[in-house]
Amino acid sequence: MESLPDIPRVVQLPDGTHTYTHPHQHPPTVPAVVHQHVHQAPPDRTVQRLALGAGIGAGTVAAGVYFGPLLVGVLTAMAANLALLALIACVCAWGVVTVVRSVGGADGKAAAKNIRRVRGRRG
Repeated sequence: MESLPDIPRVVQLPDGTHTYTHPHQHPPTVPAVVHQHVHQAPPDRTVQRLALGAGIGAGTVAAGVYFGPLLVGVLTAMAANLALLALIACVCAWGVVTVVRSVGGADGKAAAKNIRRVRGRRG
């Protein structure tokens, strides 16, 4: 009859931490230093866990995970395009006003004066 394998036991190191040790192994006198390099945080899965817990299917959750960032990117690109178009419209309006003011002669000034008089009578 074979004997049972040796069972590891828990020992307390000098710094107060606990570790497993094999019965035929002496506990280390100095704990080993572990250098852990974290390059990127793990993704937050809270929303997915809540959705799955609420009974939404995994396909819906996967679609949300896939299309969510795409939707944010598309909306950002649309907002940037609209901002650029608004800037171009402002520059064009400023250019038209500048050209009309510089080209307008006595006729333009007389027309502006007439419009001021007409508005003054109504107001």
